[in-house]
Amino acid sequence: MPPTARALSFDLDGTLLDGGGNQEALRLACAEIAAATDGLSEESLLAANSAAWQGYWPEVEARWALGAVDSATVSGETWRRALRVCGCEDESLVSLARDVHRRHQRAGLRLFDDVRDVLASLSARFPIALVTNGAADTQRDALRLLRIEDQFRAIVISAEVGAAKPDRAIFEHAQDRLGVARESVWHVGDNLATDVAGARNAGLTAVWLNRRGTVQREGPRPDYEIRSLSELKSLLAR
Repeated sequence: MPPTARALSFDLDGTLLDGGGNQEALRLACAEIAAATDGLSEESLLAANSAAWQGYWPEVEARWALGAVDSATVSGETWRRALRVCGCEDESLVSLARDVHRRHQRAGLRLFDDVRDVLASLSARFPIALVTNGAADTQRDALRLLRIEDQFRAIVISAEVGAAKPDRAIFEHAQDRLGVARESVWHVGDNLATDVAGARNAGLTAVWLNRRGTVQREGPRPDYEIRSLSELKSLLAR
């Protein structure tokens, strides 16, 4: 039986932050950019952007997570490659596309329905940390817009500390700021490779938030599995 929780840490993307609006934000951006550009169609730009992202993201993900490149730069390069495929070389259009896309992304930010109630309830009982991989500009902006910063005693972002999940170092940063022994910290996240493996590497109790009910066939085993954050409250009460 895992040790009793004295503190908690949460992942952000896919755990608290619902990314379901990302594709719609991209579609809206492509429609707006195409409408402002002669000879450019929404469909061709959407396809080009998706292909550019799939090719570019694996090249830059690790650098982005460690703060070597920010989200604005990554977005700009993705749009540059997409627009080039569509025959557009105008650098001002790249800047426009990046800004339009970011505006739609920010407008579409939302938390999962169970998040606010659970955070409010648990933050009254436990010190809580946020442990997230990502560029500081994106993650800090999301937290400000969603107005959940005050729920956390510590906010630990990979780009700001130079370590990314599953590296145990990022969890140790959070543990130090929580002031609780690692064996008494439970980490909650949706990703087996980063959250569950990272928590176990760091000696924490790993809680896998499996919202989709995915059948785990391989990979690190969590100490607990839940389908919603609401289940966490009863799990902690055992």
